[in-house]
Amino acid sequence: MGSLPSDALFLGLDSSTQSLKITAIDAELRLIASASVHFDSELPHYGTKDGVHRDPKVKGRITGPVLMWVEALDLVLTKMVRANFPFNKVNAISGSGQQHGSVYWTKGAQQLHLKNLDPSKDLVTQLQEAFSIKDSPVWMDSSTSAQCSAIEKAVGGAAKLTALTGSRAFERFTGPQVRKVYETQKETYHATERVSLVSSFMASLLVGNYASIDHSDGAGMNLMDLHSRTWSPDALDATAPGLEKKLGPLAPSHAIAGKLHSYFVQRFHFNPKCLVVNWSGDNPCSLAGLALNRPGDLAISMGTSDTVFGLTRTPQPSLEGHVFPNPVDPESFMVMLCYKNGSLTREDIRNECADRSWEKFNSLLEETPPLNEGKMGFYYKEAEILPPLPVGYHHFILGRGDGNAFDNLNVQKVPKFDPAAEVRAIVEGQILSMRIHAERIGMQCPPERIIATGGGSANKHLLALIASIFGCSVYTAQRPDSAALGAALRAAHGWICQEQGTFVPMASVLKQASGENAFQCHLQAKAGSDELHAQYGDLAPVRAKIEQQLLGESISC
Repeated sequence: MGSLPSDALFLGLDSSTQSLKITAIDAELRLIASASVHFDSELPHYGTKDGVHRDPKVKGRITGPVLMWVEALDLVLTKMVRANFPFNKVNAISGSGQQHGSVYWTKGAQQLHLKNLDPSKDLVTQLQEAFSIKDSPVWMDSSTSAQCSAIEKAVGGAAKLTALTGSRAFERFTGPQVRKVYETQKETYHATERVSLVSSFMASLLVGNYASIDHSDGAGMNLMDLHSRTWSPDALDATAPGLEKKLGPLAPSHAIAGKLHSYFVQRFHFNPKCLVVNWSGDNPCSLAGLALNRPGDLAISMGTSDTVFGLTRTPQPSLEGHVFPNPVDPESFMVMLCYKNGSLTREDIRNECADRSWEKFNSLLEETPPLNEGKMGFYYKEAEILPPLPVGYHHFILGRGDGNAFDNLNVQKVPKFDPAAEVRAIVEGQILSMRIHAERIGMQCPPERIIATGGGSANKHLLALIASIFGCSVYTAQRPDSAALGAALRAAHGWICQEQGTFVPMASVLKQASGENAFQCHLQAKAGSDELHAQYGDLAPVRAKIEQQLLGESISC
């Protein structure tokens, strides 16, 4: 079914919230090189914090500078040049982009800017006037509540939109963001020639032409019919006029966006035959990077956002989760839960309670007993997605019921906990929430195994807690940046599909692996005791009930 040339290299890029990473693998799927650009520290002139701009005047409005992402691409490739990376051996490139973020190209941008890139000038100089909106709404934005309600109402309700697109209307999703642009900036909307996702935008830079949105990332927009994998007329009509033309056609994730533009061939000495495989979202690429292919497996990604995802061939869209097509298997789907409050919120508690030290954070975690003596916290540095609660930290001490088990009787709300209890509360509460909502959406619990990724997966104390709460062993990939690795693997997969002229199962690429490769997973934490797993199971409905009470208070306010 095809094989990779022995001397071929494949690149994966990850345009994430806080950085742009690049990863190179060889034909045996071994990691051979990597580099990154951290936006805040290396591109400080854009004035971002955590890679974004938070609007002080508009509650919940969070954006990212488009030109920062453009400049980062030149910079990360330049770093690879300085490391003497052999770009001439690269057969294909793919990438992942932070999901849901939208980029707005101004009229004429394709002909005036993209197609005529000059290798003697950098990208950011040439693309200054290519965008009708300079700061793009990103996945952290929570300013589109009114648009979400209007879209759901227009298509017949949240349940209907969920069944149609795989998700109810979420504030960070691209459809509501586009509707807000149309409602608040009509002239800008009409001056927009193309609306890209961050993924298809970055692919467009590489091919010098508008790249298609792929099926997997397209599902995170509230605009694509999940089953036909075409734009939904009802969803488009509920969003903005003339939108289908601005979006362009959808495409399979494994398809070729085009050949690499001569700008990169001449400036960085790439192979002139190098192909660009359609980019996808960071979560679908993480699924690919973990080689997740067993329905009994779950993956937990702990990064700027925390996510839980698994596979199914019979999706059952839920009001609180998401369903996306699998980027490496057109016959299956990815089921996902997403939490906006991930690593940045944990860092806030670390800074406050552990003197900005992860070592002390872990020591405090070890000092406290499992279940935290009934101390339960809810931590929302940003307006949360799951559950949909506003910014705020909430602390409760649980009463005791029959058999001395914690229950929701005599719950006492307190201002805060001592530092050690605060540390355990934030990590224990988040993982317990993951278990509650994973069970509710129909994921297998306990799973056969969990594969952890993202920056938090380097913390073995967190992994041990995951193993105890979920009741299964926890593995990690060789490297935590699974999105960039998944993009590199998808580049190899797309290249083989192109060579064969048809879709080829991902297994044919994975068979190329030899020895220690970038996608192998290693056992990190064995399942905790059955008794402890059961105790967390008893605690889960208590947390779920308090969560519902918080939601009720939020709605009444």
